[in-house]
Formats: sequence, C-alpha cells, structure tokens
Amino acid sequence: MRSVKLDNNDITPSKIVCVGRNYANHISELGNEIPDNMVIFLKPNSAIGHQLRSYHQETLHYEAELCFIYQKGRFSAVAIGLDLTKRALQSNLKAKGLPWERAKAFTDSALFSDFVSLDTIDDELALALLVNGETRQAGTVAMMLHSPQAILKEIQSFIELEDGDIVMTGTPAGVGEIVTGDIFAGQVRTREHVLVSKQWQAI
Repeated sequence: MRSVKLDNNDITPSKIVCVGRNYANHISELGNEIPDNMVIFLKPNSAIGHQLRSYHQETLHYEAELCFIYQKGRFSAVAIGLDLTKRALQSNLKAKGLPWERAKAFTDSALFSDFVSLDTIDDELALALLVNGETRQAGTVAMMLHSPQAILKEIQSFIELEDGDIVMTGTPAGVGEIVTGDIFAGQVRTREHVLVSKQWQAI
C-alpha cells in the first residue's frame, strides 16, 4: 500500500475520493454544464505517485486541487495535489456516457505535497500552481460550488471514510497538458501565509 506524509508521519489511505466540476470557471473552460448534484469519483491507493509523468498511454493533463486527510470524523490536514487526467480518453468516455475511471484512476495519477495539520477550514484557504514560474491555477475555498464541509457530508451519506483517506476537492480553471521538463510548483496558502509547498519536474 502507498503512503503520504502528514507532519513527517506516514499515512496510508484506503482510497482517494475526488470531486469533479467544483469550480464554475473550470466547468466553463471545458465546455461542461454545472451539474445538478455533486460529481464524485474514486481513485484507488495505487493511484498515489511521486513522479510527475507527462505520458501514460496518452498525453496527460494536470489539475491542481486542495486535498484533505480525513481523521476522526473531520478533515484534519491539507495538501496540494495534482489529479492527472487522460483528457482525450475522458472526453471519449463522457461522450459515450461511460465512467471516468480509466482516465482518472490509473497508477500514479494522484500526486501530493506533504500534508499539514489544520484546525479550521475557512474561505481564505487557497491553492496556487505555477508552471515554469508562471501562475496557471489559483483558487480558494470561497470559489468552490461545494465547500469542504458540504463535500464531507455528501460523501458520508453513501460511503464510509476510513481514517487517513484523502479527499480531493476539485480544480479551478487553468488545467492543461503536462510537458516533459516543465517545473510545477504548488502551494497551499491562508491569506499571506504559506502552509505547504511542493515542486515536481515532469518526466
């Protein structure tokens, strides 16, 4: 089983629960409609990776997200994560009304910074992703269609979360293709304070 770091300790999630279409500007950039209900899909533990790959059967796209670890009934820690996506395959599956897992849940399709503990989640909690020094994505909790608290309630209405499970809360506008050699720098901020940051180089 694969692990992530929380305050220098190894945490082994049983699963990753992901929210799709949670930022209006991202929905617009992909030409999708705002869904009536929360869009939720799963990634297995084997999706946790450490190297940012630009290709896996096809060119991959990045999606930066605020990610939370679930412990003792609440979200106890935050990280920045990358949801890697086979966009061409996803579009084909969507057109046929088929599930997304082949495009979203493949091996090494979820990358994370270290997780850091936090006591509260407010609207100012934010992510930023720079590629080669240029800001590509930025978003806050206030921009989400569904807040982390609403996401947790919805997930728990139909699936049991285990301590250590990860929830990825959706991506703001600015997603794009991963190019070999590009440097990705992500961070989670609250107001002017950086909580955690991470750098990856695409291979």
